[in-house]
Amino acid sequence: MNIVFLLLAFCGLVAMTVVNPDAVFPTMIKGASEAIALAFKLLAIYSVWLSVLNMLEKTSLDKKLSKMLSPLTKRLFKGESETAQKFISINMASNMLGMGGAATPAGIKAMKEMDDLSGKATDNMKLLLVLSATSLQIIPATVIALRGDGGSANPSDILLPTLIATSVSTLCGVILCKTFAKIKSRKKEK
Repeated sequence: MNIVFLLLAFCGLVAMTVVNPDAVFPTMIKGASEAIALAFKLLAIYSVWLSVLNMLEKTSLDKKLSKMLSPLTKRLFKGESETAQKFISINMASNMLGMGGAATPAGIKAMKEMDDLSGKATDNMKLLLVLSATSLQIIPATVIALRGDGGSANPSDILLPTLIATSVSTLCGVILCKTFAKIKSRKKEK
């Protein structure tokens, strides 16, 4: 993938040199400075959310959250350990609150707990990956922060569309994962 991006950047640079040679270096410098500024903004946002996750763990709110989501996680992730269920719950809650940066470490810990050392992803691991990717979001905090920083007049006007889109994608993802898992188990039985 790095080669593809390198080729795209190189082709763009060559095309820009041919079309407008005077704008090549100013555009490159402006793009680099904007990329650095965005990286620092994202670093600040993720630092805040990782601190929130750390505070959740230190105040034992993660356990309360895990208990609150446990009926759902036990139904979706049958046969998983209590530790895996806790990390799954934290991952799901973090995604629901739009804290993708905080959800990732919990998701990785959950995956390690669910690993059966067969070298292949289990059905529950696949489901967690789909849930993390579709990421049902009640409050898309990171996107709202980026929109606010970008000068949006009303950064939170994406709440309803985000909730609808992520609800539909999450529901479709769960249905597909469960359907494929049933098909796979039926094939093994035959």
